[in-house]
Amino acid sequence: LCQRFYLFIPAALEGVINDKNADKVKARYIVEAANGPLTPGADAILDEKGVLIVPDFLANSGGVIGSYFEWAQNLGGFFWSIEEYNERLIRIMKENFKKVWGYSEEKNVKMRRAAFMAAIQRVADAARMRGVFL
Repeated sequence: LCQRFYLFIPAALEGVINDKNADKVKARYIVEAANGPLTPGADAILDEKGVLIVPDFLANSGGVIGSYFEWAQNLGGFFWSIEEYNERLIRIMKENFKKVWGYSEEKNVKMRRAAFMAAIQRVADAARMRGVFL
């Protein structure tokens, strides 16, 4: 953690960067490939240091998207080639990142908050489109 990094990708354990070691992190960017590699205290310390953090539920969402692809294909009885699968996955991941980046820039908030804002907006839009069922 004490090495100077341009990009740091914690990809194994939860809570490895915490309020006891976050001040030693010398990365400019962190992409959370693991689930919850930063504690809330570490997140605050790194935010103060100006580290750009791509949150776990944005950075590692490919697995969930892939599971949806498998479910949809099995349900519909069709199958994509590996090229089509990867193309669709990359497109969705890029679109999600761009949307979160846009929220971050537009609202002047950190990426984690922007990701939550985008997720809440998506759920609200889906509920509005579906209508109210009683």
